[in-house]
Amino acid sequence: MFMDNVDILKIDDLFYLINKINIIDNISFSAQKDEFVSIIGPSGCGKSTLLRIIAGLIKPSKGEVLYYNKEVTTPQKEISFIFQDFGLLPWLTNIENVKIGLSLFDIDEKEKTEKTINIFKKIGLEGFENSYPNTLSGGMKQRVGIARAIISNPKVLLMDEPFSSLDELTAETLRTDIVDMLRSVDIPVSSVLLVTHNVEEAVELSDKIVILSQRPSHVKEIKKITLPYPRNKHSKEFMDNIDYIYKVLTE
Repeated sequence: MFMDNVDILKIDDLFYLINKINIIDNISFSAQKDEFVSIIGPSGCGKSTLLRIIAGLIKPSKGEVLYYNKEVTTPQKEISFIFQDFGLLPWLTNIENVKIGLSLFDIDEKEKTEKTINIFKKIGLEGFENSYPNTLSGGMKQRVGIARAIISNPKVLLMDEPFSSLDELTAETLRTDIVDMLRSVDIPVSSVLLVTHNVEEAVELSDKIVILSQRPSHVKEIKKITLPYPRNKHSKEFMDNIDYIYKVLTE
């Protein structure tokens, strides 16, 4: 799954200020082709703010985000976002919510409909296209959010704690599904950046974990995870990685 050594995203020397409070200071790391990167740190250290800066939704007061060596200052067609709270519009049907992911593309309504129907089949929600979000379970809502994010065939997928509002069984199923999707030749995603507070989740999914400090946050360490997939969460190596990351977080 993870082969090439090409930087897709590079975050260099970011600084962000809210109401004169220094949130993020001098953060620098890269996400390479076919790499899953998790960002983890204490509550309030700016993880979600950082992800929105990477997405081009927020402009840092200094520093830059580079996508294939071009600075990101606005949302990009090839970078998609999955939100923690699903981000679905309740007055739109599920299929209409997913079509929003194609709003930046100059394609006709017929092609949009064909693409969305196809993506509903891929994520296991066939038959729920014309229902509304309030008729779905939490896990199904997040699948709609995932469908909206991947329908545009992005190369980079940003995920802001997408499993935190789900029960553990549903979250585990979705984590497995996402890894399977990223291995599929039908999904062109090259890099994934996940913000999470769940250390076990980060070790289960990631090739690399960026560990942030308390606010104003900086990179305490970048930990590589070399365990083969699928990962055995009961193995000594898996638990050793979890213990190490907890140690770095609490030092």
